[in-house]
Amino acid sequence: MIKRALDIIISGTALIILLPLLPPVALLLRFTGEGEIFYIQPRMGLYGNTFGLIKFATMLKDSPNLPGGDVTLASDPRVLPVGRFLRKAKINELPQLWNIIKGDMSFVGPRPLVPASFACYPEEAREAIKTLQPGLTGIGSIVFRDEEQITARANKPDLDCYYEDLLPYKGKLEIWYKENRNLWIDFKLIVFTALAVLFPKNKSHRRHFRGLPEWPENLLIDGDLTIRKA
Repeated sequence: MIKRALDIIISGTALIILLPLLPPVALLLRFTGEGEIFYIQPRMGLYGNTFGLIKFATMLKDSPNLPGGDVTLASDPRVLPVGRFLRKAKINELPQLWNIIKGDMSFVGPRPLVPASFACYPEEAREAIKTLQPGLTGIGSIVFRDEEQITARANKPDLDCYYEDLLPYKGKLEIWYKENRNLWIDFKLIVFTALAVLFPKNKSHRRHFRGLPEWPENLLIDGDLTIRKA
């Protein structure tokens, strides 16, 4: 109940503060690209139920049926010019504040995936995540702030890297969150989310979140999170 109350207070306050920003973004999208303002995508929520996650439309309308499917790649040609900036600044995620107010999501929790990607999690991760309210941000969002660049540097196709390397590790991170979650962890995750947006190369979260799963060897080079070259 406390977390739900905080979700409503924080998201409601954020919407009020950001209100002057939202109409200009909506107008910019309306008169550029394909003219779409919002994109609603089915995502996996609490207890395995799906809900419509709301984003500003930053990609071509038929993107799910084009190469790449539901996974966005580095320099993805499906991303609209204005959308590239909105995605980098995470402005495209702001409409999800409404998802939080509706109760579809929490401010902090496992990042909700599309059903096809969720099905690729190991069973242990799926069972753990289904019992948690999905979040606007979480440990996976912070650790993989630049996941599109990580997959681009892989010595395998981007999508193979996503499903074979990144997704299993994300599942372990979400299990870690379930086992360690409390209001203090949530507060720290919100702070480090802001740091990740402002300073994408900042990796200080590694010192502040104890007991994170060990980095997969193939994602580690010189102590930095990146895909090992052949």
